[in-house]
Amino acid sequence: MKQTLPKLNLILIAVSFVIIVIGFALMAGEPSGEVYNPDIFSFRRITVGPMIALFGFVSMIVAILYRPKKK
Repeated sequence: MKQTLPKLNLILIAVSFVIIVIGFALMAGEPSGEVYNPDIFSFRRITVGPMIALFGFVSMIVAILYRPKKK
């Protein structure tokens, strides 16, 4: 049975998926609830998490479209 993607592509997709999960984990945290919690506007949640998730999505596209050089 022939795979549609080479092994390298599957590894790159797995790494990209882990990067996306890390980005979403950085955005997660305790909700504001009834009492105002200024931590919902922290630099980690607003800037770092989304940038890492975006990098993960872009690297996922690259991992899918990447073609290894033939020998």
